[in-house]
Amino acid sequence: MFFRDIVGQQEIKEQLINSVKKGIVPHARLLCGPEGVGKFSLAIAYAQYLNCLDPQENEPCGKCASCLKYRHLAHPDLHFVFPVIKKDKKEICDDYIADFRTFVTSHTYFNISQWLAYLGAENAQGMIYTRESEEIIRKLSLKIYEAKYRVMIIWLPERMNEACANKLLKIIEEPYDNTVFLLVSNSPDQIITTIQSRCQRVNIHNVAKEDITKALQSEYNIQPEDALSVAHIANGSYLKAIETISLNEEHKFFFNLFVTMMRSSYARSIKDIKSIANEIASVGRERQKNFLVYCQRMIREYFVSNLHQPEMVYLKQDEANFGVRFAPFINERNIIDFTDELALAERHIEQNVNAKMVFFDLCLKITMLLKR
Repeated sequence: MFFRDIVGQQEIKEQLINSVKKGIVPHARLLCGPEGVGKFSLAIAYAQYLNCLDPQENEPCGKCASCLKYRHLAHPDLHFVFPVIKKDKKEICDDYIADFRTFVTSHTYFNISQWLAYLGAENAQGMIYTRESEEIIRKLSLKIYEAKYRVMIIWLPERMNEACANKLLKIIEEPYDNTVFLLVSNSPDQIITTIQSRCQRVNIHNVAKEDITKALQSEYNIQPEDALSVAHIANGSYLKAIETISLNEEHKFFFNLFVTMMRSSYARSIKDIKSIANEIASVGRERQKNFLVYCQRMIREYFVSNLHQPEMVYLKQDEANFGVRFAPFINERNIIDFTDELALAERHIEQNVNAKMVFFDLCLKITMLLKR
């Protein structure tokens, strides 16, 4: 992975490169920021630059023995920890490492939903289980094979089992020589505070609109005005920009579910409410959570659209068309309760509450909120 493969983030790139040049290599870094801004790819590019045998001014050479192994994410001193599912007696990352390498090498930008869909997770929620801590200790107890630094990249440490997190804390507190931990997080506040305090935090912000626009024109050969429009909707997430261009099925699915749920609730049709609740409950829990996150975003966008400040609204065309009639129903009298109920439903899904009950109850509450 090269730094040039990552859109924007020039300041962060320079910070990471300069730290290597100065010989300042913290044993644990926490790369945190919103989804889709390139955090994981930055971690790999930094690790490759750190161990490159002939580093260039701003990039690893890409030709040395180390870089060639990094290209396939198969360097013996590069280790990954990531959320997995319990399936066919598999529950540690090494059980899925071949799948993960294949997935990551074909996706510079991705999210947990895409990874779990790739695994065919269905209702399973990706986790880093307790047994992983034993694997981490085992790998770190081995002698470094050939690299200057052994690197362990932990993707989404907020999904780590508590027992595993506590064991990781002990390792970070008493680090092994020439071992670097790179924690890549979307929600750093969900990581235990003692781990947070022992990592050097690197805040990675949204990708600049001009960087997204330029990358879209270069990579997808679309017109400048179209690229600018997509960059605005993406709101700093290059992953979202890619999804917007592809008009992916997930967006269509979520949008259609949202429209049906709101119309059924507004009509107070128990039959239709039960039907849509059952439909949403039939998909995997990760998709259910993502749908609720999508709903929260939509409610926010429709509320803001009532302010008639288009530069503050990030809606796709189909969403905007629906909002012409729907947006007036989201107002100062119900916006707080709307977001609270959707967030509560998301928590219940995370806690494995019966999904049919969660969504049926949510729709009933929406019927009342829409009348305010």
